[in-house]
Amino acid sequence: VQLQASGGGLVQAGGSLRLSCKASPRFFSILVMGWYRQAPGNQRALVARIGSGGSTKYADSVKGRFTISRDSSGNTVYLEMNSLKPEDTAVYYCHHLGRSSSWQSVANDYWGPGTLVTVSS
Repeated sequence: VQLQASGGGLVQAGGSLRLSCKASPRFFSILVMGWYRQAPGNQRALVARIGSGGSTKYADSVKGRFTISRDSSGNTVYLEMNSLKPEDTAVYYCHHLGRSSSWQSVANDYWGPGTLVTVSS
């Protein structure tokens, strides 16, 4: 299974971007879908995640500005980013925790290649 992320780019402070991450082929089952980010010199950190039941968790720094969602098939996860700030500049990685096929007995971590978000002041 590969995760294909898109939607990154350059935006001015206060602007918006929408990231998408699609799994191909589709997962057999997914426990958690999420987005992490890594700025230069920093460790990769959670931005937002959504569980199979729909529960969500956000980093404090993005609460009220970012919204994570998924499509009805559960195959694509989105991150709507509003009121962007220069400190949101980072490479954003999508993450899935799940089973790619029925023969996998445990869930595994899957990462997308990352998409760069740059917010100018």
